[in-house]
Amino acid sequence: MTAFRARARRIVTGLLLGLAACPAVAVAQPTAADPMKPREPLPAPAGLRPFVTPSQIAERELTLEEAVAIALDNQPQILARVGDYLAAQQRVAQALSPLLPQLSGLWNGFENQTVSQSTPSATAGVPVSMRRTVTATSQSVSTTASITASQLLWDFGKTWAATDAARAGAESSRQDVELQKDLIALAVKESYFNQLFAARLVVVNAQAVDRAELNLRSARGFFEVGTRPKFDVTRAEVDVANARLDLIRSQNAVSLARIALNTAMGIAVNAPTRVKDILAYEVFTLDRESLVAEALSRRPEHRQAKVRFEAAEATARQTFRDFFPNVVASGTYGAQRPDMNEIYSFGVQLNWSIFDGGNKIAKYRESLAARDAAQARIRDAELSIWQQVEQAHVSLIEAEERIGAAGKAVESAQENFRLGQGRFDAGVGTIIELTDAQLALTRAQSVEAQALTDYRIAIARLERALGRR
Repeated sequence: MTAFRARARRIVTGLLLGLAACPAVAVAQPTAADPMKPREPLPAPAGLRPFVTPSQIAERELTLEEAVAIALDNQPQILARVGDYLAAQQRVAQALSPLLPQLSGLWNGFENQTVSQSTPSATAGVPVSMRRTVTATSQSVSTTASITASQLLWDFGKTWAATDAARAGAESSRQDVELQKDLIALAVKESYFNQLFAARLVVVNAQAVDRAELNLRSARGFFEVGTRPKFDVTRAEVDVANARLDLIRSQNAVSLARIALNTAMGIAVNAPTRVKDILAYEVFTLDRESLVAEALSRRPEHRQAKVRFEAAEATARQTFRDFFPNVVASGTYGAQRPDMNEIYSFGVQLNWSIFDGGNKIAKYRESLAARDAAQARIRDAELSIWQQVEQAHVSLIEAEERIGAAGKAVESAQENFRLGQGRFDAGVGTIIELTDAQLALTRAQSVEAQALTDYRIAIARLERALGRR
């Protein structure tokens, strides 16, 4: 086993030396941009209506509260839901309108032409064969102008039931607005913390590059005085290259996270958004006993399920009352040419569809089934909300516990790297030990940053599950 390890070490050493001795490969590689320099965003397309770029973005770092407020003011998805709600409010007025007086006007004008033929009666001394048919043409103009007014006197509550259904539908649309706001607020928070996480990884990887370059300088110094083999130098060069690659990836992740945050806020995608670093542990206090009750009272999904049941119930009332007649009073007043004689009519009308092939019966049964389904969806919403609160709470506890463990791991990795670097400088440690310690420290710092990010996102998701914004 010892001989196998020695042979494997010689093979790895030979490969690393071979890579270091290939300048042509190095020359062929593209020159990397400065990883610490922000990526240049694409310009806005010509002809597109410009998206807003808030002034505070160019002036300072955004706070989380400011980012959420910008999103609530600018997100097109929220504005679309607001438009749907305004449209639903107008449907309430439409449903109520049959109860109000109806007034209409009518005017028409016609030119009429009639043609008549006649044969003169027998005339003394004129043979029948010589009699001629007489054609007479007459023209007349007729004009009628009238105004008709009608008022629904009684429809057994059909219109009121339809109005109640439309009003519940409008309330459901309003809850759609609140739901969309909650979803956008959560998306902004997640994007905000993801950008902080990406920026934290840039710092971690920049420190890793610094440590790798320091190790490379030490390895070169020892090699030049003959106390270390060339393997240590090539291994250190590989570590520097890998650290720089990680730094480039992390810088690119910052750009992607900024794009996601700008999109979530509904502003220009290429806005140079910077966020305030709040990626730190803060105790999140909560009352375990009241979490589910708070969520049920605040979540728009629960309120929406209730108002949809109310709409279905009102529709069922309306379809039942459709079996009864309508009583309408109407009157018409006007005049007619050529003498502009006064014309009028008025009276009361009862409209009742006695049998329509079972259409009303089927509609009524359909409305009852829809009402039962809406009632079941209330229970489904309650169960779903309870599940989401429970899961978010468990995830929060798990993320909080990981922060402590990750902090201890960073302390141990820092001490291990310090000892490894001391052993290497003293000539008793190997470059492999030092490299492993360096990678372990970078990984521990990354895990700690991920744990802090997960904790803050878990808080945001629990707030979303509770209906907080």
